[in-house]
Amino acid sequence: MPSPKKHIDQLRKELREHNYNYYVLDDPTISDYEFDLKLKELEKLETQHPEFFDENSPTQRVGGQITKDFKTVSHKNRMHSLDNSYSKEDLLDWEKRLHKFLGTSDIQYTCELKYDGASINLTYENGLLKSAVTRGDGFQGDDVTTNIKTIRSIPLKLKSDSITDFEIRGEIILPLDGFNKMNEERIEMGEDPYKNPRNTASGSLKLQDSAEVARRPLDCLLYHMVGKIPYQTHFESLQNARDLGFKVPEAIQVCNSVDEILKFINYWDLARHDLPYETD
Repeated sequence: MPSPKKHIDQLRKELREHNYNYYVLDDPTISDYEFDLKLKELEKLETQHPEFFDENSPTQRVGGQITKDFKTVSHKNRMHSLDNSYSKEDLLDWEKRLHKFLGTSDIQYTCELKYDGASINLTYENGLLKSAVTRGDGFQGDDVTTNIKTIRSIPLKLKSDSITDFEIRGEIILPLDGFNKMNEERIEMGEDPYKNPRNTASGSLKLQDSAEVARRPLDCLLYHMVGKIPYQTHFESLQNARDLGFKVPEAIQVCNSVDEILKFINYWDLARHDLPYETD
């Protein structure tokens, strides 16, 4: 019979792995019932042995307290907004300026979709989720860590220790199926439906009751690592983010020219309508 500490550690490890398989890979390895049994077993052991408390345990995703105020904090690295471009001429002009600035035309571009949700900055220290802050004005945002911890596709503890201290940015989204189901339930209860997934996702982050946030089918797609990271390219960092346990979008392509970028845009301008979430 393992010691209580070893048993607790093993259950935490198993639950993190099952959580990752279900919410990130969409490939569950046990049933919801089996998962709940393991979670309840862990909750019981942690209650019996409070000396082994860990704020990043799978049992701590939903807090028991109401958050009355969300503290405003400064971003260590500014969260910039994106510029728009609507023509091939715009892209060619941008590429020309980029070549001049870098002093070379030997450049690769990582193309991605822009997801329609609420921007978030996650900070990890020693492999653990330290804080989650909204974009705000780019310089300061609101600390919504308590609510972010309820989103099960976001790891509280990294799967790998290849890199342990960094920031990673992404988008909190509300998949269309979940959004439509929420509205069906609201209509049945005689309440007004939510207007769109983006506003609903953004508003969910500022709810005072994390238990209510946990009931909403929020998801998170991560797309930008920040800080002293050991990767040479943006594309490489995204590949490694997957190994760390993050949900990284599949629609990513390395392009070598504006023509390849335009092919990517033209393809996804049609294909994005079949995605389970909105893009803009």
